[in-house]
Amino acid sequence: MSEIYLELLRNGNFLKCTAVDAATGEEAIAIGPLNYPEGVKRLAIQKLRNKLSGRRPPPKPGIIV
Repeated sequence: MSEIYLELLRNGNFLKCTAVDAATGEEAIAIGPLNYPEGVKRLAIQKLRNKLSGRRPPPKPGIIV
C-alpha cells in the first residue's frame, strides 16, 4: 500500500477522519467520539484498505457477444 494522508476535523464532540490513498486518490471517512482519535484514525485506514482491496479492474472496451 502506498502513502495514506489523514485529515482530522473536529465538529462539536465528534471527530471526522478522512483517509486518502496518495497513489489512487480514493478516500474513506470515519466519524467517532472526540476522546478516541486513535480509534477513529484506525477505522478510517481500515475502511480505505477494504475499499482498495475490493477494486475491480476497469472493463475492457467493446461489446461482448
